[in-house]
Amino acid sequence: MTVERIFDELGHFKRFQACLYFAAVFQAIACGIHYLASVFLVQTPNFVCSVPGNITDVLYGNLTGSSLEDILPVFKLGTGPVVVRTTAGDQWELSQCRSALRVNPEYFTYDFDGNKTVKACDGNFVYDHTEIRQSIVTDWDLVCEKEWLAKLCQPTFMLGVLIGALVFGDIADRVGRVRILMLTSVCQFGLGVSVAFSGNYYIFVVLRFLLAMVSSGYLVVVFVYVTEFTGIKVRTWTSMHVHAAFAVGIMVVALTGYLVRVWWIYQIILSTCTSPFLLLCWKFPETPFYLMAKGRYEEAQTLVDAIARFNGIECKLKVQELLEPVQRENARALLEEAEERPSKPEKKLSILDLFRTWRMAGRTCTVWAIWFIGSLGYYVFSLGSVNLGGNQYMNLFLAGAVELPSYLVGCFAMDRIGRKKTCAPALLLAGVTCMLIIVVPADIDALAVALAMTGKFAIAIAFGLIYLYTCELYPTIIRSLAVGSGSMMCRVGSVVAPFCVYLADVWVYLPQLIVGILAFIIGVLTLLLPETLGRPLTTTLEEAEALGNEDAEEGLEMNHHKSKA
Repeated sequence: MTVERIFDELGHFKRFQACLYFAAVFQAIACGIHYLASVFLVQTPNFVCSVPGNITDVLYGNLTGSSLEDILPVFKLGTGPVVVRTTAGDQWELSQCRSALRVNPEYFTYDFDGNKTVKACDGNFVYDHTEIRQSIVTDWDLVCEKEWLAKLCQPTFMLGVLIGALVFGDIADRVGRVRILMLTSVCQFGLGVSVAFSGNYYIFVVLRFLLAMVSSGYLVVVFVYVTEFTGIKVRTWTSMHVHAAFAVGIMVVALTGYLVRVWWIYQIILSTCTSPFLLLCWKFPETPFYLMAKGRYEEAQTLVDAIARFNGIECKLKVQELLEPVQRENARALLEEAEERPSKPEKKLSILDLFRTWRMAGRTCTVWAIWFIGSLGYYVFSLGSVNLGGNQYMNLFLAGAVELPSYLVGCFAMDRIGRKKTCAPALLLAGVTCMLIIVVPADIDALAVALAMTGKFAIAIAFGLIYLYTCELYPTIIRSLAVGSGSMMCRVGSVVAPFCVYLADVWVYLPQLIVGILAFIIGVLTLLLPETLGRPLTTTLEEAEALGNEDAEEGLEMNHHKSKA
């Protein structure tokens, strides 16, 4: 008799669980929004230095115009300067980070072999507003010597995500899932709107860092929350489709970015997309798994009865019946003596409990490696997609849309062949795809794109299922901590990913080589993990340990039958 019997009595995904699930997942859209919002917040349009005085004529190669706005849309870095003439008769050669005043020119031509006086831009720039009306780059001139500040925005956000995953995952195991869901949801809305009113770059970065922490906290805890409210029969689908909500958030970013080209308006719209959730989250109940793990049996019984009434089911289930005999006697004694004796202090759990034995330590290291390569591969493939050409908004929209079929395929495979046998082949396929990208001729664009999308498809499957797999591999009392620490490793991968992409300057295929080798090795290691398909969620560390023993016993039993045959 286990806690999982709750779902046999109340339904694996009846009205109560469905309403709770879709409400919780709706807010996960905001996580996808905030994670990718910086794509258009820190866009850098074409720009050149400005010049004193009014411009009357402009030359750029064979093109002519009367203003810089005519030329900037077609200006390309490294193809030569833009030559302008002012009303005072001065001729300037303008590039992105410097300008050169021609000395005593005779004619106004593009080529000039005479002397020039080179000057720095001194913070004066002219931007192309054809595609981007206003971004933080144009508002605060984050170009040239300040370019690194713009590039720092996403890494600092991911650093906040990393810290938030660990902090909120740990706190959720101590104070409960619901309190963290409510706190992070309110903070997502408040901090998201506050970012739009940042007075300067440094306030912007600090607010985005805090926003990253609460967004990560919500995403970590919501996976645990929906897992503990749904039964085995639907748990694969419910956990995987939290990722689908994240992908929808990416598509919302692309659509909003296309329609709104002013960064602070764009930020406000994105932050208010999921605000209706704030009207619902305060009604969310704590999960029965958490209540029983903490010995709050009366509250768990009240919740079970409420779910039964909402689902229209007559349920006579008593929570004490879900416990083992010894636990049941302890629970009865606890209920009878709760008012007569002070409660004992709870044992404090820490990340060290994930390494309490060699078997658990090996499992944790492998799980962390899957989180890391899933994130690293996901962002390397995503960042590489901007080089596909075409409309950047459409590219980002498709980058989100391509994830949806991967989760559907992942769900079918996980329920039929198991978590381990889905995750390992997905990682191996991603590794092979990376190697094929290296050997494909660069001029065959269609094949290169097809391989890149196959790699993204495969890595998204592994990246999507590891949340559920982690939840099933660890017991209730450290489940949020396990998911939180795994998500921390995931964010380490996301922080490393941009630097991995920069290695293309050394060799164009070096990022694919790194991801391919790591994905293949970790895919092989994944085969050593225990299978959790069809097994109930564990509530104690001893039950979680038994997963590995059961796999070993099953393997010995199969070998014994084969030898008899």
